[in-house]
Amino acid sequence: MKIKRILMVSCLASGLLLTACGPKSSGGGSSGPIPIDPTVPEEARGTYAITMWGSEVEGVEELFKEQIQDFCELNPGLTINVTYEAVSEKDSAAKVLADVDAAADLYCFAQDQFADLVQGAALSRLGKVAQDAITANNDAGSVAAVTSGDYLYAYPMTADNGYFMYYDNTVVKANHLNSLEDILADCVAAERTFSMETSTSAWYLASFFFGTGCVSEWTTDDEGEFVAANDTFNSPQGLIAMRGMQHLVKSEYYVSSSNAAEQFAAARQAAVVVSGTWDYDKAVEALGEKLGVAELPSFTVDGQSYHLGSYSGNKLLGVKPTTDVKRARVLSTLALYLTSQDCQEERFDAVSWGPSNKVVAQMDKVTANPALAALLKQAQYAKPQGQIPGAWWDFAKVLGTVAAEAAQDDTAALQAGLTSYAESIDKVLHPTEQPVWALVGNFSRDSNNWWNAATAKRMTEGESGKWSTTVALAADDEFKVCKINSTTVLEWAYGASAVDQTASTAAAAFDLTGDNIKVLTAGSYLIVMTGTGVELRSAIA
Repeated sequence: MKIKRILMVSCLASGLLLTACGPKSSGGGSSGPIPIDPTVPEEARGTYAITMWGSEVEGVEELFKEQIQDFCELNPGLTINVTYEAVSEKDSAAKVLADVDAAADLYCFAQDQFADLVQGAALSRLGKVAQDAITANNDAGSVAAVTSGDYLYAYPMTADNGYFMYYDNTVVKANHLNSLEDILADCVAAERTFSMETSTSAWYLASFFFGTGCVSEWTTDDEGEFVAANDTFNSPQGLIAMRGMQHLVKSEYYVSSSNAAEQFAAARQAAVVVSGTWDYDKAVEALGEKLGVAELPSFTVDGQSYHLGSYSGNKLLGVKPTTDVKRARVLSTLALYLTSQDCQEERFDAVSWGPSNKVVAQMDKVTANPALAALLKQAQYAKPQGQIPGAWWDFAKVLGTVAAEAAQDDTAALQAGLTSYAESIDKVLHPTEQPVWALVGNFSRDSNNWWNAATAKRMTEGESGKWSTTVALAADDEFKVCKINSTTVLEWAYGASAVDQTASTAAAAFDLTGDNIKVLTAGSYLIVMTGTGVELRSAIA
């Protein structure tokens, strides 16, 4: 539990300093902006070497470095020498969790990684002053994106992680833009495709469910563990969503992809691609003056129209925990500055990142951006992504496969898919109420009983009957993969001899000569139980 204690010390230090030296707290109830005070106390000023992992997009590194230099100029006597490494926001969490101690001091990451980082004690908890400022200055969805339990653990950087529709305006008629069926008819007439991810992405297919009024809202505690879910996908409205999705995915002109550059250049060229702001420049390059950008359309089932919903999400900035009180103060104040109104406006000007800051989001130059304008129109139908367990993305996207493979309007088959989906949610929330596969070993740090089912690392059931989990392991840790319930190990079947070394990409990191699976090289690993053996993989690969 050492890393948890480090987090608590870091939070206490940064929280006290922010409360003592920052702007006065509004109590979180103010509807207006709270000015950010970028001042670092004189006793904390000095020379610091820090590392930062951020976007590989051209121009972002240079801008971050300029903003860090500006921050130093606001604090005479403070020098920050930053080493910047380009790490995609979608990959950063795995790299951080592989070795938190060796991770960057500041790192940018996608919202869907937040819960794993909180659970892995890889984020410093914010003090009250910072919490109040972020709550007042950013949109509600962005605040929810950095909240676990009663606390905030990261800094909203953008609010542009959503999706809408790019289309060829010579194919799709302007008066058809609000009807999925009419758009699809235009694609068929022109022998062009309609491209939107369903069976390959729960993030996109959720739009049909949100369109019919369904929700999937998860609650976490202060440790980032999922304790409740308000999910209504398995309902009459969810069945309507399945039928609406099926009418699209059954078309021979449908493609499950969100890659605008690839689909607009395909031999069977797309007329429509559902994607996000990151594809705007590529869409312009592909279609030029023929490019249209619009909110998502409505779909019709049994004569009733439903506007497609979407997820809205964020890019976030995290601060690695540290026990150095002065360093914690500098890093937390810097992170608040880098996500402030002025810095978000500068990033919009430089690389067109959509702001989470409410003032910047309403600026004329922002609302005039075609992609952000479409995102803003779609926002009234969007659901903030919030915190979602990693397993959800795997079992929810199966609904797209069910819709594609079931006979047209076979409601029994569609309902069976929804029922299975609901059962998967129950397994996430109540993993100990039925036998599950788990890792049992000394990594649990239970001094009384290393092989303790109550402190085991439970695995999540995925496709094809496989179970898996990602776990940080130290050198000399030992474990087996066992079947357990809440109190008892039921089956001791899978130790070192059960490892499939051919299928394992990280077998060299383990000693497989004994009875248990023993760790040689510390790191974060994906452990997979296949039903016939165990596979050991790097969590980063």
